[in-house]
Amino acid sequence: MRKQIAQNKRKTAISIIVFVIFLTIIGGGFAWLHGDLTILIWFFVFSLGYAVLQYFIADKVAIISSGARKASREDYQRYYRAVEKLTAEAKIPMPKLYVISDSAPNAFATGRTPENSSVAVTTGLLDIMDDKELRAVLGHELSHIKNYDIRLNMIVFGLVSLVGLISDFGLRTLLYSNRDEEENSPVGMLFVLIVLICSPVLATIVQLAISRQREYLADASSANILGNPDDMISALRKLDQHARPMQQQNVATEALFIANPLKKTIVSKLFSTHPPIESRIERLENAK
Repeated sequence: MRKQIAQNKRKTAISIIVFVIFLTIIGGGFAWLHGDLTILIWFFVFSLGYAVLQYFIADKVAIISSGARKASREDYQRYYRAVEKLTAEAKIPMPKLYVISDSAPNAFATGRTPENSSVAVTTGLLDIMDDKELRAVLGHELSHIKNYDIRLNMIVFGLVSLVGLISDFGLRTLLYSNRDEEENSPVGMLFVLIVLICSPVLATIVQLAISRQREYLADASSANILGNPDDMISALRKLDQHARPMQQQNVATEALFIANPLKKTIVSKLFSTHPPIESRIERLENAK
């Protein structure tokens, strides 16, 4: 477990460095195309500043964008009791608890460290899960917290979103401006086009690889906390049976949830940040 936590901390730092370099390369393409080194400098400063800002506010943005509200102990005693027992067993601090008014069963965890973490569940999840299944889902989310997945996820997915925005803006700028500037190098134009088109695809591949592996590990960690995989398997089956898109969808926070919160399409299935639930159940059953 300590090895995994240390790896996640290293991956967080590496992810920030890689994405800053990645965005600087995009800036370098524009600087080369326009013959202005200032563009490169601004891209570097902006990407570094954004990475730092993302580190400190991404968890708050996730809570707000999901429509979550603070869960009171009086109204959600079962929720509080389950988390309190699990945090004691997992030996981590009690996170802030939130509820999302949505019939779609789902949950997510966010934060920089276990000390300032948060867990949010939908009302739909609380309605369909029995006590054991609820503990399994919450154990999954607390595993993300204990393993520092929450920090890695928030940094990676925030930066991936930025790469997409910059690439989209860059393509629009390239296609609709400077059409009559004959001094622009065709080679330079081609280079920038390739970078802008490939950047979000490569960033998404990194996002998928990290997120899917983290889900498998959190399932296994939850089963380990509970002492057996049966409750996690039962919870996953219910999530699959009652799956539906959430009312307040956000692509940027998709990977944080235990189940895919977006409307299922051919494209969304291909680029889903979640492994198929059948595969997750199969892994748990093979681990018995």
